[in-house]
Order: sequence, then C-alpha cells, then structure tokens
Amino acid sequence: MDHYLLTLWNSEAAGEVKVQQLAEIITLSTKQTRRKLKQWQEEGWLTFQAGVGRGNESTLKWIKDVESEYEQLFLSKLEKYSIEEVSKLLLYEWSLGTKQRLMTRFQTKFGFHQEEQDRLIIPRFYRFLTYHPLKAADVHSANLIANIYNRVVALEEDNTIIPELAHSWEVTEKKLTLYLRKDVAFHDGSILNAEDVVQSFSMMKQDEIYADLWKPITKIYSSAPLIVEIEFPNGCTYILPLLSMITASIYKESNGQVIGTGSFYMGENTDEKTVLRAFKQYYGERPLLDTVEFIQVSREFGNVYYGAHESKEVGTFKVESDSGFGIVVMNSNRHTDIARKEVRDYIHMLIDENRSQISTVNALISENCSGCLIGFSKPYSMPKIVKASLSEPLQMKYTSYAKDVSIWLKNILEAAGIRVELEEVSFHNAVYDDDLKVNADLFIHGEIFELNQSFSFFNFLKNNFSPLRNLIQSDSFLQNSILAYDHLPFEQWMDQHLKIEDYLITNSHCIPLYYSKRQIPFSINLMNIKMKHFGYVDLSKIWMKPKY
Repeated sequence: MDHYLLTLWNSEAAGEVKVQQLAEIITLSTKQTRRKLKQWQEEGWLTFQAGVGRGNESTLKWIKDVESEYEQLFLSKLEKYSIEEVSKLLLYEWSLGTKQRLMTRFQTKFGFHQEEQDRLIIPRFYRFLTYHPLKAADVHSANLIANIYNRVVALEEDNTIIPELAHSWEVTEKKLTLYLRKDVAFHDGSILNAEDVVQSFSMMKQDEIYADLWKPITKIYSSAPLIVEIEFPNGCTYILPLLSMITASIYKESNGQVIGTGSFYMGENTDEKTVLRAFKQYYGERPLLDTVEFIQVSREFGNVYYGAHESKEVGTFKVESDSGFGIVVMNSNRHTDIARKEVRDYIHMLIDENRSQISTVNALISENCSGCLIGFSKPYSMPKIVKASLSEPLQMKYTSYAKDVSIWLKNILEAAGIRVELEEVSFHNAVYDDDLKVNADLFIHGEIFELNQSFSFFNFLKNNFSPLRNLIQSDSFLQNSILAYDHLPFEQWMDQHLKIEDYLITNSHCIPLYYSKRQIPFSINLMNIKMKHFGYVDLSKIWMKPKY
C-alpha cells in the first residue's frame, strides 16, 4: 500500500494535468513524481500520458478505484497482522466515509481480550516521554510510572498517609525512621533492601528539578537491615507527603533498565506500542489483567472500550474525572511591556470579561474565575480599567494541547487592540526546556494535580518544572512565603496556599482560565473502574465479566 497513491486518488486529479501540480499534491519532487507515475502505471492503477512540447498538458486516467481496493487490503491486514502495524495505515489520506468505516473495524481490536490471557488494549495518541520516575513531568508518563513502581508511603486525598513499601514509620521534628516490608521483589527478581531506598531518595535529592524540595533533609542512610533514617535538623513538616510523590518512587537500575516493584512491569516500549505485564510476584494484590497494551493511533481515534467479543450495541457508561485546570502565566520578570503591572492588569481584565465563553472552544472545559484550589479558592472579578499602551507586540507561545485556547486568547487580545505574535513550541521543549518560561511574555499552562491537591499545589510552586519558577526566583514575597512551609504543619497549609494564590492573581502574574474534565466511555461489562493518580483509571483494579 502506497500512501502517495491514495493521496493522489483522493485529490481527484484526472484528465489534463501538470506534473508540477501532481508533485505538490503528494509533496514529492517532480523527478520523484514521474518515477511514481511510471511505477503506478506498470502496476495497473492508472495511465499517464506525458504532454509533448511546450504548453501541452499531460493526461492522467484512473483504471482502478484505489481507495476501494486499499480498504479491502486494510481489512485483510487487520486480520493477519499485529494491531500496531495496521494502526499506521490509518494515518493515510482516506476519504472521511472510508476512514470512519476503517476506524470502526479497527476499534474492535481494542478493549478486553479473553483468550489465553486477560488483555486490555488502549489507544495511545502520543508515545510516553519516559518511564523513569525522576524524569516524569507530564501526566501520561506519571500514570505509567504509578503502575510500574511503588513509594514507601502514599498520601490520600484527605491527607491520610498510608503504607506501601514501608509498613510502619516513626517521625519526630528532626528525623523520620522507615521500616520496610520483607521480601518485596523487584521486577528482575532481586529483593528490595534499605540501600535501594536510600539510593532512590539520594538521587531525587541530587536532581536539579527536586533539589529545592529536599533542602531541609541533610542525611539519608540505613541504620539496620530494612530500616531507613532521614534527618532534617531544622525541621521538615512535609517529609511524609514528599515521599509519597510519584517521582519519589523506589527504583533500581540494572543492565541499562530502570526497574520497580509495582503491580506491572514494562514488557515493551516502542514507537508503535507500550506493553505492561502483570507482575506475579507483586507483594500486594496481583492485577486481574495479564497485560495492558497502549497502541499508537491518530488523534481522530475514539476512546470507547469494548471487549473483543462485544458489538457496538453494547451499552456504555461514561467515567468522568478531573483533568486539571488552565492558567495564563505572565512572565513579569521579562524586560518587555509585560513587566508593567498596568499591562498585565489590562490583559487580566480582558480575560475576566471573556472567560465565560471559554467552553465554546472545547465542551470539556469550563470557566475558572476562582483559582487552582477546588473547594477553597474564592470567586473574584476584575474592575474596569483604562487600556494600557504597549510599545511592541506581545510574544505568546503555546503547545499542541493548548492551541485552540491560545488562539482564542490571541483573538480576544487583538480585538482589544493588543498585537500578539503567536508561536508553537513542542510539548517536549515546553516541559523540559525553558523556552516558555524565558522567551514568552505570556502562555497558557495546563496543570493536573496528582491526588492530594494541598501537597500538589506546594510542589507546583516549588519544583523546577514549575511555570512560575523564574517569577518565584525574582520575587521576595513569594520566596519568603514558600520558605514558611518548612515550619508550618502540613494540616495548616491551605491558608498559606490561598495567601500565595491571592498574591499571584492580584498582581496578574497567574490568571485562572478554565477547569478541564475528561470523559471516557467504557463498556458496561467492565468492572471496578476507579480513578487514581492524575485522574486516570487504576489499571491494577479493572476486570471484565467473562464471556458465557
């Protein structure tokens, strides 16, 4: 199957044509296009008569219905080949009706398969950026990591600390002692010991992204088998929440692989698919699934999960989860107009006046006129102010997930007479590089909290991935406010959060824009659908009613 041929067929090019025009359609050089035309003619798809002499048109005549024959080839391959091989063919330039038919057939390969093993196949729109705990800065990677690794403790939504790899602990104002479980196996069969935990914590403490979070900790060591000691002479009220972070997961590196102790292990990770396999020696409750496969597909593919033996008519239910919030970040530390508060306030006022229309951009987002802390942030409104003058266009950058909302904001600003230059930044560069934080006057940032929003908000301010990092480094009020957490009991953090949030909003540094929801339809035969970290389904708990 040749995607150039299908593209040419669906361009409806026929009759008198120019080779240059055909080359532009299939995005090849004229020389390459002539070779393709000769090949396709030999294969019997078309006839092509080159024009002789200047000004004489060439003639293209189709012999076969390319799309119809390719559709049958696709269906044949769907039965014979692996799903990840066939998924690439959906990226071809099919007509709308054909693509819908093919995607419907392709979708039957997803969902639960109950042959020799229980297998869940899930569409994957992007390859996971990483499965290393310390490098996870996006929710897709973090969700994967949550299934591969464990932490010593976990922090629940209600601030409760529960045991994972540590069965017990003792904490004082200056030291934490962790007592580890016995006979916990890593995925390579080796047994977890205290040195593994010390090494994981030491690596996180030394990592430039999390070093600030670990500043209160001065010593990490093992005093006896299965005992880990952590010292913080000047206090660290958030020591247990810190160890509950997904990025504080316990891992070891062996033969070039990063391995954990979680309920699934990494079976395969390629451009086409990622496979998680159940870890039968897991110290906790073994997953009911045997494998979970994430297969690369185009963005047009739907997220409805049917079992392999189910038809389209099987009932579904929608699982809705929080998918975070969006904020407008203004880089007030730049030496441009955005450094002036009157400019930021005017933009803030325009956003406030138009925020109620945000759902017209995407039905799954709604206006956020309060803040980042659901249930605690208070609604506010901006007063009318005089338009601020700007000496040059604002530099606004965006990543793919924020494209539509960024264009919406640009249109609002330009309608009010503010010139905006918009530029796209790759998601990878937005996460791992400083392009947005340094070279943009403003940008839209989407954030999803892990599970406990109080500690997540603190981490949002403190870690070096934070979109507010450069602002915080240059603002003495924010620096002193964040230092206060070191001595403030964790249970009392919310008041401090609200004080900082109010400062960010009042000074138009960080402007609430939208709340986001995620809705995923599941077959009614899927059991125990529960949301966990970052609003994702807990894969270790899902099961499906067997076929009778």
